Formats: sequence, C-alpha cells, structure tokens
Amino acid sequence: MKKNTAAKNSKAKRAAAPARAAKPVVAPCKSAKPCFNPWSLSIYIYWFIILFFIAATFYILGRSHGVLTKTTAAPVAEETLMQGNDYYNAGKSKMLAGDLDGAIAELTTAIEANNATNDAYILRGEIYMQAGNYRAALADFNTAIENDATNGVAYYDRALLNTRLEDYNAALNDINNALASVASSSDSILQMRDLYAKRGQLNLWLKNWDGAVADYTNSLARPDGVVNPSVYAERAEAYTALGNYAAAISDYESAVRVISEQIQGTATMEAREAQSARAMGYFEKSAALNLQLGNIAAARNDLESARTIAAALNDAETVERLEGLISELN
Repeated sequence: MKKNTAAKNSKAKRAAAPARAAKPVVAPCKSAKPCFNPWSLSIYIYWFIILFFIAATFYILGRSHGVLTKTTAAPVAEETLMQGNDYYNAGKSKMLAGDLDGAIAELTTAIEANNATNDAYILRGEIYMQAGNYRAALADFNTAIENDATNGVAYYDRALLNTRLEDYNAALNDINNALASVASSSDSILQMRDLYAKRGQLNLWLKNWDGAVADYTNSLARPDGVVNPSVYAERAEAYTALGNYAAAISDYESAVRVISEQIQGTATMEAREAQSARAMGYFEKSAALNLQLGNIAAARNDLESARTIAAALNDAETVERLEGLISELN
C-alpha cells in the first residue's frame, strides 16, 4: 500500500516539474538517396569563406607588387627606349649651346641605356674631337664603323680626325670608304662634292698633284651643294705645282668671283672681312703667276685690286707693302 502511494507521488512530481529542452535528434535516414545533412553544409560554407579571403589577400598583394600584371614588361622597354632618345636629343642641344661636357654626359647616358644607335657614338665622337680628346673620338668612330661597316658619316668623321692627327694616308683611306658608301646609298647626308674636295685636299698635301686636280675637278662638276672658293684656290695650287700657271691664274680668278657672289649673303661683318682677306690673297698669288708669265700689266691689275681690298679693311701695313710692289712694276 505504501509502495503504491510513493509511486503515485513520484509520477505527480514529474508531471508538475517544468519540461526541459530536449536535444534535437536527427532521425536516421531510411531513404536510398543521399540524405541532406545541415551540419556538414555549414562546415563547407565556413571553409569556403576562409579560402575566399586568403585568395583575395594574395590577389591584392600580387597587384601591388606587379606580380599579376602581364603588361608590365612592355611599357618598361618602351620607356627605356624613349629615355635613350631623349638623352640623345639633350646631348645634341647642349652641343649646339656650347656645353660640350654636358653633351658628352647626356650621350654617355644614352649609350649606356643598352639601346644606343650609331648616331649616339658618332655625335659623341664629334664632340670629343671638338673638345680635343682625339683618343676618345677615335674610339667612338671605330665603334660606329664596327657596328656598321657601310656608315659613310663615321668614315668621313674619322678622316677629319686622322687629318688633324696628320695621318693623311689613313684619312685618304677613310674618304675612299666614305665615297663608296655614299655612292651605294640614296639617302646619305654627305655630298659627293664635299667628299671629292676633301680627297683633293689630301692628295694636295700628299703632293699627288694630278690626283688633286682630278678630285677638285670632280667636286666642281657636282650639281649638289654650294661651291667653296677654296676648291678653286687649292686646284690653282696643284696647277702651280704642275707648272700650269695659266690654269692656276684662271682658278684664282674663279675663286675671287665666287667670293664676290657669296659675300653679300654673309651674316656678320667679321665673316665678310675674312672673305675679303681671302680674295686679297688670291689676287696677290695671281699677280705672282702673271709675273712668271711676263704679263706685267695683268700683274699690276692684280696688285691694285689687292691694294683696294686692303684699304677697305683698314690694313695700312698691307697697303704700304702693295704700293711698293706696284711702284716697282711701274
């Protein structure tokens, strides 16, 4: 009787106590198809979010360091090329402004940019030659010729340098190469007139009188460029050495005529005076040759023309000397 009463009381207490939350129980999957598990899905979402943020972090870092940018290399190469060209132009501008050291520095930077053209070596060589650094100039001209054995400008510049060094045979060889280069090129900046005149001068100094006359004649026959009165005067010297005084006198007359035609277009008073002084000298040389031929009247006319120029130049000493010679002829 007591046991029954205790059991009833126990049931009554459990019934009266508040209900406790029970843990959810996932019913076992009895289907043949794969069952949906919400707990496993949440794990996948969690790892997906983590991997997304890791990938995004590396992508941002990669862009900031240029790792993922595929077009980085091309603009750098183009920029280097442009800078090399800019240094070349800057060097040329400084050379024209008279800043030889600055020009050499700019061109050296252009050459060291690993995309230097022969123009940079040639221009730097010309500036070195102008500055009196002949060894450095020769090295640059040699490099230009090694890079391009048909570069007429490099040969011509090296000929000018060898002329300064008084190595006339080497200069003559370079002029011959420059002539061959220009003859095979239609866009050379060099003119055949100037090249023949330069070779004529070298032959004159080497006492190859006939070669000098031939080269000067070829120079004067060219249609390109402007006639230099010195070409006539130097051919006159070659004719004089050959004993052809009449041809020499004719060339001195032609030299004076060219000067009289060109002197009006001379920019400065100093240049006009220099041209006039050259003409005066040609008149004196012509007078000496006329005396050799017994042409006293022609010699007197030449001396009087020279005296007129000397008076215009206010060269009293030369005027006095020429008047003395004229008096002797009278």
